[in-house]
Amino acid sequence: TREITLIISIIYLILTFVCGIAYWAAGMNIFDSIAHSMTTIATGGFSTYSSSIGYFQNPKIEIVSIIFIVLGSIPFIAYIKFVKGEKKIFFKDVQIKGMIYILIISVFLMFLYLMINNNEYNFLENLRISTFNVVSVLSGTGYVTADFSSWGKFPLVFFLFLMFIGGCAGSTTCGIKIFRFQILGNFIINQFKKLAYPHGIFSIKYNNEKISNTFIYSI
Repeated sequence: TREITLIISIIYLILTFVCGIAYWAAGMNIFDSIAHSMTTIATGGFSTYSSSIGYFQNPKIEIVSIIFIVLGSIPFIAYIKFVKGEKKIFFKDVQIKGMIYILIISVFLMFLYLMINNNEYNFLENLRISTFNVVSVLSGTGYVTADFSSWGKFPLVFFLFLMFIGGCAGSTTCGIKIFRFQILGNFIINQFKKLAYPHGIFSIKYNNEKISNTFIYSI
């Protein structure tokens, strides 16, 4: 327990330090870079300005935020496995892959919506704004660069849905967590299989491990 706690703490501090350096290099002053790095990895979203990240009006800072919010949304146990030698863990973990798929689909939908309904920004700006806000809302960070309540009803409902999903379990994000939705989806598919094959025996597996019925029922 001490070893795992120590490794997680070191990884957390390293990510925060690197994030602070990246913010500073992107244009923040030292105080702002330290303050924002602590709330980026923690996916807490507190800012030194009432207009949040939007205060800086700096695409580089927004890109740094996106990268490190995603890194904070990954299960920290995956970092431990990576340090222990599982170099492909980020490509093998079902929950991480699920988060990436949700991010890609969500960014695409929001980008498409903005391209059709918002003529204020060009192609790259719409892509950046869509990505930033989707990542921020899904992780529960809450950083903002624009008032998305003025975009229409769809973004509000869509972001509310993303907020409830949250990031990965074992990360700093909030929400119900992606793995619960994945197991629930597997459970529903399993029930359809039982309807089609009443005498069949089907077990639910997650990351190649069998899931107990007690755990499934709790979800």
